[in-house]
Parts: sequence; C-alpha cells; structure tokens
Amino acid sequence: MVVAGALAPGAAHAAGGVQFASDVFVERFQPAPGGRTARILERADQLRPGDRVIFVVNWSGRKDGGFTVTNPLPRTIAFAGGADGAQEVSVDGGRTWGALEALTVRDAYGRQRQAHAEDVTHLRWRIPTQLALAGTGQMTWRGVVR
Repeated sequence: MVVAGALAPGAAHAAGGVQFASDVFVERFQPAPGGRTARILERADQLRPGDRVIFVVNWSGRKDGGFTVTNPLPRTIAFAGGADGAQEVSVDGGRTWGALEALTVRDAYGRQRQAHAEDVTHLRWRIPTQLALAGTGQMTWRGVVR
C-alpha cells in the first residue's frame, strides 16, 4: 500500500506575510562498514505503512511581533516527536493545546486516559518576536506512516 496523501503535509498556517516551504523525508537505516548502522534520509516520493518520516517546514518573512504556526497532521501520519520539543500539540482537532504528557483523551469506552503520540491531530509553534524579526526559521517533526 502506498500512501500519497502524506507527501503533501498539512498546510502550515500563520499570520499574513509569512511564507512556508515543506519537505518530507523518509528515514531509513542500513548496515555500514565496521558493523555500524548508517542513517539515510531520502526525499519521500512514495510512503508505505511503517515508514519513519521527517517533516521540515521552513518559513520566511519578517514579522513585526511574534506569531504562531499551526500545522494539522495528515490522518495517515502518527506523530513521533518534535526535533526540539518546542511545539505544542492538540489531540482534539486544535481546540486545546499543551505538552503531550499533560493532555488526555477518551477511549472507546468513554474513559479518560493519558494522550499518546498517535492521538496528536495538530502541532503548533509560537515564534517569538526576536526570531520573527530575523525573517527565517525552521520547524521539524517526526512521524510514522499508519
């Protein structure tokens, strides 16, 4: 099964005047000399269930004051972590936000449980004024194809 919809990551949204460019890479591991393992990043042309992917969202555009970037996750991708933990997550379609370990969801029986990475529906980054005035930045996060 090939997953094509995940190749176009959810559109990042922020206040006007900021532009985005996204890339998706597949992370593969293969044997290397000396019994080591080499990590290979390949531009994603096709994705298959179980593939580990890295999403890179570059932004550009000077912004007077900070801004917030919101990125919905494709349904075919389970969140597997951010590069630096600077993102907030939502597990309810973007209604509430926080650190993953602070959020809860209801299970199939209506009981609340701690949210897990696969429950994440949206990511959000708050870009502070100092960085917004610099005019460029990058957000990176990992996922696994469902």
